Amino acid sequence: MPPRKCEASVQFKEQIYSEAIDYSTGSERRCDPCGSLLWKQAQSFPLFPSLGEMESHMFECVNQAAVHEELEDESRRLCDVRPFLPVLRLVTRNCGRAERLLDSKIGVLIGKGLHELDAINDQEVKDFRSKMFRLSEERMQKVQMMTCTEWLQACFSPQLEPPAGPAAPEGLNDRPADLKVIIHFDQSQDSASLKVASSCVPSELMEQALKKWLTTHGPEGGEEEEAWRGQYVLRVSHCLEFLCGDQPLIEYKVTQYANAAHSLPPLAFPRQLVQTCVWDVSQPFKIVLVNGSKVNAEESAKVQVRAGLFHGTELLCKPAVSSESSGRSDHTWNNSTLEFDLSVCDLPRMTRLCFAIYAVMDKVKKQKSTKNLHTNKYQTIPWVNTMVFDYKGQLKTGDIILHCWSSFPDELEEMLNPIGTIQTNPYTENATALHIHFPEYMSHSVVFPPFDKVRQFSHFVLLIRAFQVVSVAVVLPRAAGFPGNLLSSRWLGVAAELFLSPSKRPTLIRLLLKEIMERDPLSQLCENEKDLIWTLRHDCKDYFPQSLPKLLLSVKWSKHEDMAQLQALLQVWPKLSPRDALELLDFNYPDQYVRKYAVGCLRDMSEEELSQYLLQLVQVLRYEPYYDCALTHFLLERAQGNRKIGHFLFWHLRAEIHMPAVLVQFALILEAYCRGTLSKLKSVNELIKLGTIKNARSKTKEAMLTKEAMMTCLRQSGYSETLSDLHSPLNPNILLSGINVEKCRYMDSKMKPLWIVYNNKLLGGDTLGIIFKNGDDLRQDMLTLQILRLMDLLWKEANLDLRIVPYGCLATGDRSGLIEVVSSADTIANIQLTSSNVAAAAAFNKDALLNWLKERNSGDALERAIEEFTLSCAGYCVATYVLGIGDRHSDNIMVRSTGQLFHIDFGHILGNFKSKFGIKRERVPFILTHDFIHVIQEGKTGYTEKFASFRQYCEAAYLVLRKNGNLFITLFALMLTAGLPELTSVKDIQYLKDSLALGKTDEDALKQFRQKFDEALRESWTTKVNWMAHNVAKDNRS
Repeated sequence: MPPRKCEASVQFKEQIYSEAIDYSTGSERRCDPCGSLLWKQAQSFPLFPSLGEMESHMFECVNQAAVHEELEDESRRLCDVRPFLPVLRLVTRNCGRAERLLDSKIGVLIGKGLHELDAINDQEVKDFRSKMFRLSEERMQKVQMMTCTEWLQACFSPQLEPPAGPAAPEGLNDRPADLKVIIHFDQSQDSASLKVASSCVPSELMEQALKKWLTTHGPEGGEEEEAWRGQYVLRVSHCLEFLCGDQPLIEYKVTQYANAAHSLPPLAFPRQLVQTCVWDVSQPFKIVLVNGSKVNAEESAKVQVRAGLFHGTELLCKPAVSSESSGRSDHTWNNSTLEFDLSVCDLPRMTRLCFAIYAVMDKVKKQKSTKNLHTNKYQTIPWVNTMVFDYKGQLKTGDIILHCWSSFPDELEEMLNPIGTIQTNPYTENATALHIHFPEYMSHSVVFPPFDKVRQFSHFVLLIRAFQVVSVAVVLPRAAGFPGNLLSSRWLGVAAELFLSPSKRPTLIRLLLKEIMERDPLSQLCENEKDLIWTLRHDCKDYFPQSLPKLLLSVKWSKHEDMAQLQALLQVWPKLSPRDALELLDFNYPDQYVRKYAVGCLRDMSEEELSQYLLQLVQVLRYEPYYDCALTHFLLERAQGNRKIGHFLFWHLRAEIHMPAVLVQFALILEAYCRGTLSKLKSVNELIKLGTIKNARSKTKEAMLTKEAMMTCLRQSGYSETLSDLHSPLNPNILLSGINVEKCRYMDSKMKPLWIVYNNKLLGGDTLGIIFKNGDDLRQDMLTLQILRLMDLLWKEANLDLRIVPYGCLATGDRSGLIEVVSSADTIANIQLTSSNVAAAAAFNKDALLNWLKERNSGDALERAIEEFTLSCAGYCVATYVLGIGDRHSDNIMVRSTGQLFHIDFGHILGNFKSKFGIKRERVPFILTHDFIHVIQEGKTGYTEKFASFRQYCEAAYLVLRKNGNLFITLFALMLTAGLPELTSVKDIQYLKDSLALGKTDEDALKQFRQKFDEALRESWTTKVNWMAHNVAKDNRS
């Protein structure tokens, strides 16, 4: 009877939901009235009492991604839920309402339901989520114990200017002795003006502001004044930025201030198991190929499997190749055991096993060119990678099915892709499947030794080699059981004296070592140089600590004795600067202790500096083979402690969660972040609102992209309510109130992006423009603008402020994102076209730009505007040359009314200049036209002193970037797996090395830059011709 009653109940529920939900009531309806309506109708059915309480049920639907979504949050509207069909299913809640509601909100926020993560049958996923849950609970308890001031300092770190550097050219970066500060008092229309010293700190400013307020509005002196002081903090008037530090006001990035009051899951305790150290297994490493399916090879082709063991990009031994197998789809191989020329004991902890399945063609058509011979000899190459050790450090055993990836990078050695993901293809239906077997070498598990064993073994190896120098015969005992009494300080002292004394190193060898260490990261090391570096590794530590990456490339990772010595040396290696440590997170350095050391160096980063490199730090998460790693912990810790870091970490992860290779990893990190910041989940709905813009964009696209249709759509209550009162994704300190619909429009470009104008909700705020793009990948623009911000920072550190305008740009999803509108600015094309009746002649009017500035500035303001133009033009000339930015037509260069010139739209970088019909359209290294020179020289003819100063700015800026060339190369290298169209291999980064003339002296590099400068000036007529063609084409479109 109970089973039958249950079955009747299910049928009964289906009958209710199929009858009750009717979309004719409107998509604005929320889920909770639907539930009440359903329950009211259900009362007339005979089995209604068996349903129980209404609160114990919720709706479920199939969403637009064809995934079951539980609607725990009943306040959501149906138009926000967007079910695939107008059908909701009633289901029973399985746990507490509060917990389910939180899970539902997190799932909507990160774009992947947590029930999907629950369904993943992977112990590593379960262990990581359990650990993050526990850490999140601890984090929330700490936050609840903070005072208001402590919380402000933790979440709103001060926005500071970089410290002053060496002297700059005369006239730059003058700072006032006094500051005029306008104070607005909360809940009052009153304001006051104060004049304070630039060395004044926020607490002193607070004291003066309160005294002025209390003079007219409250009691003065004594305990009452002290009580008033504790009720206020200082906030910048137009955004959510607080001054709560001890730095002088002159070091902050703002000059006007406003005064505003402002149960655990069960933990598993594993049994103690008998384990064998991997160093005790001397057998060669091998795997067994069981079979392959869905290979899709031609009938005449011979299918083989190639397998290689890698540590980073280093091939540890010769690849193993299977026998040939015939067939179209399913394959088995004779002699299916692949044995490698590497012992199990020499496997590094982070060894990757990489596979490629390829078909050897019997007949290869004759080609006139041999360029594509490789691709004609081998048919489609599915590839897949996996780790040799699991996340607990145990050597894998047993059967595993690997679903392969079909896309294959060009020009990879041995046809293997070690830099590719270790995740298998989640789209298993059509993916090639490779079934392999890891054999057992012992009757119990084989594990990699913990760090204390590694360090102990390294000391013993060092001692043995020292004794060998003095011809002392020592027999090396077994790795896991050598006697500890040999590791006394007396013997280690002898080893250091005989084997490691730096005083016995010839000066000539040390000079050679210095030359090797100063090379850029793209330079290759020959085997002799690697041997020299390894032999002199202690000299590297003492004299060239920043050379650690080159030492790591010189280690023979296939020898566990050398690996153990490196681990011990790493413990006493001096701490690197955060900028130098970034290189250690590259794919070439996979060792877990190396990456942990690098993260330790990053902990010295300020919040501002971490924000600068956050884009790369998110991308290198792809290189982490295990979910629980030092970098993940570091990013979560800093994101949960600082609002700005957390905001951008969220969006950088969320924008790529649609990519199958990182879907689970990024979803787990996003879940952990959201659980650790429960106090911020009240803004979850605001963040989700952004997706509504995409719906509006799609809806108006169907209406022939007319402005009237777009305005009608945005005025609808659903859109206007959803898109109002939210934090700007481009800057979480900005509050956006309502949309100014009359000022919204479509832009005149291919994808017709939306130009949305908001009102700034905070006091003193003006309207803010945001461009929403749907259909364009903005990640390359994000990278270029990040590098421009870094260049601006480096120049300011050298006391050279070139007035760069690195506007905001943020990718928010698959080929969608937001761009900040720079106020009071126009394109060169529009400025030229408004000054001429003929589009073809506009590009040759050299007076147009200067006249435009004169119309908007006069007297001293015009002089300042021309100085702003000169400085910013110098900065962008150098930046666009170094980065090889192409497609520089007159609609991609803009000027503000204050004189600042800046570039936009970075779809072509690293020397990928546009061409048409095989003819190179851009022939100059950077844009420097005579109308720019005309503005710089204030309309005077001939090269004046102003032009000489401009050239001096360019040369000074170029030399600053050269000094930091290794940093730029590292940042681009860390983005290689991001999938950017013009950054796919190390060859693309070679452009940076050439433009910065790395490897040359400053004199030779400056000579090269001066030649490029003269070339840009001499060939500027070609730029004008291109601009003319662009203006004519633009005029015809309009």
